[in-house]
Amino acid sequence: MLALGLLLALLPVSHSAGLPHEDPPPDPRAAPVSVPEGALHHATRSYGPHPRQRLTAYWHPHGGAPRAGVVIVHGGYWAKDTDWSGWARTYAAAGYAVFDLYYRLNSDAVWPAQRDDVLRALRWIRGHAAEYGLAKDRMVLLGSSAGGQIAASVGTYGAGRELAAGVVALSPVASPYRAWLDGGRQGASADQRKLRRNAELLTGCAPRRADAGCWDAWRSTVVKNTASGADDAPMLLVHSAHDWVSVRHSTELAMAQWGQGMSRADLTLDVVPGGAHGMALLEDRRVRGRVDAWIRARTELF
Repeated sequence: MLALGLLLALLPVSHSAGLPHEDPPPDPRAAPVSVPEGALHHATRSYGPHPRQRLTAYWHPHGGAPRAGVVIVHGGYWAKDTDWSGWARTYAAAGYAVFDLYYRLNSDAVWPAQRDDVLRALRWIRGHAAEYGLAKDRMVLLGSSAGGQIAASVGTYGAGRELAAGVVALSPVASPYRAWLDGGRQGASADQRKLRRNAELLTGCAPRRADAGCWDAWRSTVVKNTASGADDAPMLLVHSAHDWVSVRHSTELAMAQWGQGMSRADLTLDVVPGGAHGMALLEDRRVRGRVDAWIRARTELF
């Protein structure tokens, strides 16, 4: 365990960014919107018994070949929802079947409930693929910030490649332990302190090596600890050089995967200038183009 602590040591980061807009989850009983045939439909469905186990699907009802899918895993400190409906519609308009996921927050359940919810949602989507004209073996996860940590954890859990054709992680909090350390340093930003508090809520305890159960819980949240380099889903990690979530979250995950033998074709690390965080990265045309091209290549949409 001491070796793990040394492995997870980090440098302080002080740059801060704005918080994502919070949006309440929609009513899962909502019916598809009434739109002309062939236009975009959307509907919210439950994929499990908990009120938060729901997703909103966006799709074009039509015949022809099944479409590739984009599954969105929102961020928000594992503590709240953020509004990805605009990007969901954008990717649906580009030809994908899109699924915007909600999952249990850290106030509802501790880790790994969040990862388990996304795994459950993926199985639900695969089971209902025909309803949405989806090619179930051509789905990519798109996760942001805390959602990037969840998406990457799904991609490295078991044979992640069997459930997802790829994972795009924007500013992933790939090591909640690193985030906890960062938020406790002198000069930590308000965002970093908030992330630290919510990382404790995620695991249900403050990390103490004397508490083996607690330490194991923290260890299981760190994505590189489950990286195998073998049957993990291919990944695109996008991180700003001066993000308030340290770029080392992404660089250390990339190094772990490469060290385990994952090819650079299957693990792409894109460190971009500036301090844009999470969803804001997609406002950069170059980043957006890189993400879109990577998704197309992984799903063979065109």
